[in-house]
Amino acid sequence: MVKVTVCGAAGGIGQPLSLMFKLNPYVTTLALYDVVNVPGVGKDLSHIDTDTKLESYLPENDGLEKALTGSDLVIIPAGVPRKPGMTRDDLFAINAGIIRDLANGIAQFAPSAFVLVISNPVNSTVPIVAEILKKNNVFNPQKLFGVTTLDCVRANTFVAELSKDKEASAFDTRVLGGHSGETIVPVFSQSAPEVYKELSDEQKAALVHRVQFGGDEVVKAKNGAGSATLSMAYAGYKLGHALLAAINDTPNIIESTFVYLKDSKIKGAAEAFKYINEKLKDSDSSDVDFFALPVVLSSNGIEEIKWDILEKVDAKETELLKIATGQLSKNIAKGTAFIAGN
Repeated sequence: MVKVTVCGAAGGIGQPLSLMFKLNPYVTTLALYDVVNVPGVGKDLSHIDTDTKLESYLPENDGLEKALTGSDLVIIPAGVPRKPGMTRDDLFAINAGIIRDLANGIAQFAPSAFVLVISNPVNSTVPIVAEILKKNNVFNPQKLFGVTTLDCVRANTFVAELSKDKEASAFDTRVLGGHSGETIVPVFSQSAPEVYKELSDEQKAALVHRVQFGGDEVVKAKNGAGSATLSMAYAGYKLGHALLAAINDTPNIIESTFVYLKDSKIKGAAEAFKYINEKLKDSDSSDVDFFALPVVLSSNGIEEIKWDILEKVDAKETELLKIATGQLSKNIAKGTAFIAGN
């Protein structure tokens, strides 16, 4: 029996994400929560002939409590979407309060749930959730995931477009760092060496830039009517499905996620924290205690961090990682400071 809760289920990401989980064979109950329109979304999905039971809740009548109680996996795409000209940091003032309130609900009503945070800016919203869970003495680093999977999905797609004989599904690109702009560092030197080595320096730089700012392509193409919703829903589902498979004892599952490193009992966390903060971070910056890295999943959640990928990147990728950590330290501090001030 597995209950999955989607917070923000009536939104542009939430609706396709909820549809995919309605089709997921591991899910027995799917609870949808949002501040508007979610009863209609739930009724629509309930007509689909899979065995997953549907529940829909608005805030009134203790809706958040009902949606979260008994949940095994909580996924948070809630928040306002990015609009033309907006950076992920521009979203912070609006989305931070939304995430704080949902995190408080999780701490009270689903303290042992796995939590996947999609809401942007991920570099700051994930630390917000961590701080709330810490304040409530229910923080488990193995169960908190920042969803950076879309960066990996884009990296696979974009490098495949440059390949002569391989499709996107043939690649498994790891993307390190964070989930905005220059904090995103795709490691093509390891995932696609045959393609990557044939590119000029200018082509390599253009490929990396496209992954870092791929979201802008979608915002522009939608003419201000939205941001990346369908691809983001797919990416969130991909990580969520992998986690559900691991919970059901499927071995050797490795996915990338924005993971907490400091004071964690996760294998490889201490090594990752040391490497990042001693070799990649400027000495004047605050500690970088979250970082997107490949992780091994198990029924416990994040079982191990494959931190040694940091030692294998090429010289240019190392330069990019140093830029990423400088920005990440500020993004993370912004999230923790928000909770300290609230």
